[in-house]
Amino acid sequence: MNDFTYYSPTKFVFGREVADRIGPEMAAAGFGKVMVVYGGGSAERSGLLARVRSSLEQAGIAFVEKGGVRPNPEVNWVRDAIALARAEGVEGLLAVGGGSVIDASKATAFGIPYEGDVWDFFAKKQPIESCLPIAVVLTIPAAGSEASGSCVISNDAENLKLGVAGDVFRPKLAIMDPTLTFTLPAYQTAAGVTDMIAHVCERYFSGVGAVPVTDNIAAAIICALLEAGPRALEQTDDYDARATIMWSGMLAHNDLAGCGRSLNPTARAGGWESHGLEHELSAHYPEIAHGAGLAVIMPAWMRYVWRSDPERFLLFASDVFGIEPAFEECESTEEAIEDAVTAAIDELQAFFQSLGMPKTLGDFGLTPDDVDALIDTLRLSKGEAFGAFQKLTMDDARAIYLSAF
Repeated sequence: MNDFTYYSPTKFVFGREVADRIGPEMAAAGFGKVMVVYGGGSAERSGLLARVRSSLEQAGIAFVEKGGVRPNPEVNWVRDAIALARAEGVEGLLAVGGGSVIDASKATAFGIPYEGDVWDFFAKKQPIESCLPIAVVLTIPAAGSEASGSCVISNDAENLKLGVAGDVFRPKLAIMDPTLTFTLPAYQTAAGVTDMIAHVCERYFSGVGAVPVTDNIAAAIICALLEAGPRALEQTDDYDARATIMWSGMLAHNDLAGCGRSLNPTARAGGWESHGLEHELSAHYPEIAHGAGLAVIMPAWMRYVWRSDPERFLLFASDVFGIEPAFEECESTEEAIEDAVTAAIDELQAFFQSLGMPKTLGDFGLTPDDVDALIDTLRLSKGEAFGAFQKLTMDDARAIYLSAF
């Protein structure tokens, strides 16, 4: 087990109807005037925003509102939110939504104290040193942004989707009520489960050998999602399934599943190759749900790189899917290993498809001719090579994209 620093400052309030506690919880945490951030209107239509407003008012917390956050949030929205927050004297952010709303709130929260353009942080021109406090009422379990030190924002003008990392903008409070997810569309639920599994896998396949306690935590999270995902789709108000998904999403991305797996004690584990490759898809085509893109990209990446560490993939096959090499039935050890690893990757992709996720880039309407543009912006985002499990050149990235058709 490598050295690591683990930090999780978020207070979680989890359970039925806990959204009504947002006002008292924020007051107890010392929040002043806040900006309430939300997305396209579902929070309003469901009555959740009315409940949040009432709770804040009863707790004596002043607030302003800014909606309209889209999936794959865009930097111009953040710029507008920063200007409004400064004009209104906002002292904190309250995100009511999923990962996109939370990331937009994070970027706003660390953009407000900064005198320059918020995109400077994502372009790596400026470190993030200060941030207004953030609270969350989670409505879409997927990104795990309610507890993570991650934030991803798109820049449509440059066809870029870039992320930043840092503990300074981890939320201080997360209200997590699984009943709020009963009405989520099936596709959104499925994309969220896929994203959670990808978050665990990015850390699991980090180029580091076995770390038994962390590996078992990682496998348990994935197994829980394999069981709960189909149940939630079959019966949308299955509270236990929805609760399992919501809590798994947080555990998948608060760095617990990577403890001891990073070569840098203060950085998260993994090279995040699949996320890097997928971010180009949703940067060029914002209508592509991040989880849906990962359902295509992650199995393609796995098939391309598994030979760099077959033992790691064999452990994954065994612990997650109960697949072992059939040495007695194969002509060689190499054949038995390849069969087992391939079977595990097939199982993972079949699971994604069983949830309604796409299998190929063609399912999004892309063609191989679109790959050149993806490579151009991937090079800008990642340089000539990136990754931890196996360094990927731009030629490798091109081969993975093309293999996904």
